[in-house]
Amino acid sequence: MKLALVASLAVSASAFGPFAPKKAVAPPAPVFTVESLPGIIEPTGFFDPLDLAAKADENTLRRYREAEVQHGRVGMLAVVGFLVGEKVEGTSFLWDASIKGPAITHLAQVPSEFWALLTVGIAAAETKRAEIGWVEPENVPFDQPGLLRDEYYPGDIGFDPLGLKPEDDAEFSEMVTKELQHGRLAMLAAAGCIAQELTDGKGIVEHLMG
Repeated sequence: MKLALVASLAVSASAFGPFAPKKAVAPPAPVFTVESLPGIIEPTGFFDPLDLAAKADENTLRRYREAEVQHGRVGMLAVVGFLVGEKVEGTSFLWDASIKGPAITHLAQVPSEFWALLTVGIAAAETKRAEIGWVEPENVPFDQPGLLRDEYYPGDIGFDPLGLKPEDDAEFSEMVTKELQHGRLAMLAAAGCIAQELTDGKGIVEHLMG
């Protein structure tokens, strides 16, 4: 009787011990999904002709969005640079107003010191973005290169000097969509500016004013 009691207690205790069978825990559902992506608007809907999203896990999808946002921002700056740079040529206080011609030729005309400043500035900005958004390389699993931080939203590096970022999720999603649409248009516009100036050697402002 005592032996049976001891055995019963041992079996009961084992249910709470390290050798107890563990219930399988389902992995958390992805938060960043195709269905929840801002920027999906009519008439194109979810535009992915190469079907890249279907082959991407959540982290890869977030990196795709990070790349799109950053390229869009560069595109918007580029378009402004095309128009302003050509509009003020010959009258700017920079470099004795010696920079002239189509915008695609301007960088080749600036002094080498400018290239050094430009390189340092870009390196500093990209390093800061990497520190904010990416997990340190030594903490990244071998099979998850380029891992973004869980709390990082693609493109949100905390730069909001005018305090425009909404607190409401729906309003934030709408603002993200607007930025994406402006960035997409700017990338197409910048490509068009480059192609046009390469074609006839005339500046975009010259075309607009002519």
